Amino acid sequence: MKKDERVKIIIKRLEEIYPDTPIPLDHQNSFTLLVAVVLSAQSTDKKVNELTKELFMVAPSAKKMYILGEQKIYNYIKQLGLAKTKAKNTYNLSRIIYEKFNNIVPNSFEELESLPGVGHKTASVVMSQVFGVPSFPVDTHIHRLSQRWGLSSGKNVIQTEKDLKKLFPKDRWNKLHLQIIFYGREYCSARGCNGTICNLCMELYPNRKKPIICRKA
Repeated sequence: MKKDERVKIIIKRLEEIYPDTPIPLDHQNSFTLLVAVVLSAQSTDKKVNELTKELFMVAPSAKKMYILGEQKIYNYIKQLGLAKTKAKNTYNLSRIIYEKFNNIVPNSFEELESLPGVGHKTASVVMSQVFGVPSFPVDTHIHRLSQRWGLSSGKNVIQTEKDLKKLFPKDRWNKLHLQIIFYGREYCSARGCNGTICNLCMELYPNRKKPIICRKA
């Protein structure tokens, strides 16, 4: 099966399974989504949602988060991995958004990526989900499935993103990246599938016998 044929099947199947793609991180606005994504690094969405429920009640804006202060931010999120670093980054990015951007989350990749703790993936999530700019944030699930589905060599997440953007229609990027994440969590997890077990892997590669060893992100 050719790559373009696999792409068509992937789009069709994921649309059938996930016609709706709610953002898995709870948030109230663009600022709280940005913070939630920053906090989600090396943490589960479930845990982030649990801990940010109270945090976002008291600090739903950059100004209020800045006033809250680094130590109090840490007290809310201390159960997360890398909590001290995340608290520091959250405080500093809040200060910058308040002081430099008039309490409004910037709407460009360059400005977002200039914020503490905000890398390209985080900026891509905000640009796609808040501002509707076509983006293809690549997390570990997307990086893994791209290799299992023969869409990318998986050298690194930057290359994976470039490969996926070439293969999929631009108007599908924002929804598709969530669909792939959902599928990776539910059906094609790191331990639950090896490229030969889940329905989509078997449909794309019906004759594949050997497990696929994926390069890590």
